[in-house]
Amino acid sequence: MSTDRQNISDQDLALVASWRRGDISSFEALVRKYQKRILNIAFRITDSYEDACEVTQDAFLAAYKGINSFRGTASFSTWLTSITLNLSRDRYRQNQAKRRNEVCYLDGPLAEGEDAIRPDIPYPGPTALEKLERRAFHERLMQCIKALSIEFRETLVLRDMQEYSYREICDILDLREGTVKSRLFRARDMVKDCLKKGL
Repeated sequence: MSTDRQNISDQDLALVASWRRGDISSFEALVRKYQKRILNIAFRITDSYEDACEVTQDAFLAAYKGINSFRGTASFSTWLTSITLNLSRDRYRQNQAKRRNEVCYLDGPLAEGEDAIRPDIPYPGPTALEKLERRAFHERLMQCIKALSIEFRETLVLRDMQEYSYREICDILDLREGTVKSRLFRARDMVKDCLKKGL
């Protein structure tokens, strides 16, 4: 573990110890420190901003209620990420089951909100064509990541998007390093194949 990560881990353990003694501001400090990372992980797994917000809130609530089960064998961020992944997996599976049972009307109203078509506001910078190409590539990349099964997706998100070390991913997912590396290799390979087909 690098010196920076060790310092962060030591700071987190000090905050946890203070929180266990009843200092609620220590818990609040940990929430402020990790809420963006946890929200990002939840969003990448659930594929829904609203669900990710709820999962993030639930993860911190579960951590608050279950702080006595935190043994400190892994870092606090690893423990919190494990909670988040479990909740995100559950939410993702619930949504998949709901979608399978959903009725879709072809003559229904056009989508609003995130899926709505919005005009592209020009600004100095890349041309409209460059932006469209980048956006199309990014959307295709996100579709390819979303198409991965949950095991491959969470490994890819943790390593390539959140930059967790292999050791941390092993702790979070409770897997051997060889399994993590194998899943990551296969996930990257599937994303590459998916991108080639799309391009």
